[in-house]
Amino acid sequence: MALRIIGWGTGAVGREALRAVLDSRSGLELVGVRVYSDAKDGVDAGALLDREAMGVAASADIDTVLALDADCVVYTPRLTSIDEVCAILESGKNVVTTAFLFHPQRIAPVDRDRVLAAALAGGASVHGCGLNPGNLSGALPLALSGMSRTIEKLTLQERADWSVYDSTAITFDNMRFGAPVEEISVTANDFLAFNSAIFTEQVWLLADALRAGIDEVTADVEAVAAQHDHEIFDHVLRAGTTAGQRWNWVGRREGEPLVEIETLWTVGNEYPRHWPKPRHGWTLTIEGDPSMQAHFMSLASFEREASMLEHVNSANVATAMQVVNAVPAVCAAAPGFATIADLPAVRSLIGFGNT
Repeated sequence: MALRIIGWGTGAVGREALRAVLDSRSGLELVGVRVYSDAKDGVDAGALLDREAMGVAASADIDTVLALDADCVVYTPRLTSIDEVCAILESGKNVVTTAFLFHPQRIAPVDRDRVLAAALAGGASVHGCGLNPGNLSGALPLALSGMSRTIEKLTLQERADWSVYDSTAITFDNMRFGAPVEEISVTANDFLAFNSAIFTEQVWLLADALRAGIDEVTADVEAVAAQHDHEIFDHVLRAGTTAGQRWNWVGRREGEPLVEIETLWTVGNEYPRHWPKPRHGWTLTIEGDPSMQAHFMSLASFEREASMLEHVNSANVATAMQVVNAVPAVCAAAPGFATIADLPAVRSLIGFGNT
């Protein structure tokens, strides 16, 4: 019997999740869609994906969606809500999310206790994952650690230029590119503080799973100014404003850095000379016995011609599929928290599609 799914949010990642759920080979069945705008309220899920109507109407009313009979909610809104997640769990529905809750044991105790109580009350599980934070800063390091005798330091570096990312609201309003460099900090706005917190969670997850025994996780950001003006879709990033952000989340034991996630983000592709120079994409380095390094790049294809939009969207597909593919394992898990470190290895539900 197919697992019944509700899609909660229809942004770039949410839409890719819905497309996967609607594939008849996935073993999943879409029974509802939660939307946040009046314009989408009542619209058929098929129309939201530019395909034929399928008889599932989206709803902006949370009570209507919670009343649906479903096994799991794929939770992908831009703005997260502990209240929403608790309500979903209390209604008896499991939750997979790309937005947060990657390591709930390390979030604020009041939120952790609320989420756990809701999960136990509803007999449901909650799982957070994605790309980074997610697979590349969680599942992949843990998998490679299976070849380690000992580990001295684990580092993940992400290098990316945001110029081709078409959500300028996130790039400029949320991430504050184009703002004065002195205004960029870990707590410059709610979004940056939230973003920093989920990466901090991910460092704790690796440290806890690999017995690092760290004392703290620190978060730092360095903002770098543009040398030239850059036109980014409908925005102009002015010379002298923020065009680069280097973030570091470091888990330390007695002052010694053991686990580090570093992101090297630019807009306008002006890359500071004093920054490290990993290849574009994600580079994982495990220093230990033995030492290992792996580089990851997500593209629409390595063989056929593809547009830049397709290449950019491939990261959305990867993010969505990491949690969609985890749905059966999360539904089978004991009520409570089901992290990357707890679940069995997640693999593609469809794969080559040969049934």
